[in-house]
Amino acid sequence: MNRSTIKIRLMKADDFGAVVGIDEKVLKIPRPGYYEVKFEKLLRSKDYLPVSLVAEDEAGTVVGFIMGELYIGEYGISQEEATLDTIGVDPSCRHKGIGEQLINEFVDHLRNVGVRKINTLVAWNDSKLIHFFSANHFSPSKTINLERNI
Repeated sequence: MNRSTIKIRLMKADDFGAVVGIDEKVLKIPRPGYYEVKFEKLLRSKDYLPVSLVAEDEAGTVVGFIMGELYIGEYGISQEEATLDTIGVDPSCRHKGIGEQLINEFVDHLRNVGVRKINTLVAWNDSKLIHFFSANHFSPSKTINLERNI
């Protein structure tokens, strides 16, 4: 498999099992409930424009995905900022440029609808993911995510 044999396309309902399977391989825990909510929003929400893509290999097998959204504000006007909230590449297909291809297509789709900034969150100690995003032109934002344990 190489970059030229990977096809990026819009995500559809039939991709649910593949997305959940890749996520479980990456995180080592199943999260079907998380993806049920994400797919519900992907397929039915009127407040968000979902931007969700999958990468397929030459056999048509889903080997990666990216999910994000653009909030549609008052009068149907979209915001200039979008969110990238989930990305995954099958561990057996890593280091082949699939993640980069997914991000580039994701950015192109959002740029075409007027988005100028994409936000994402990464755990501060996840150096591999920070490096991946840095290599794909993400940088620290000017805001700080704060939390309080209770």
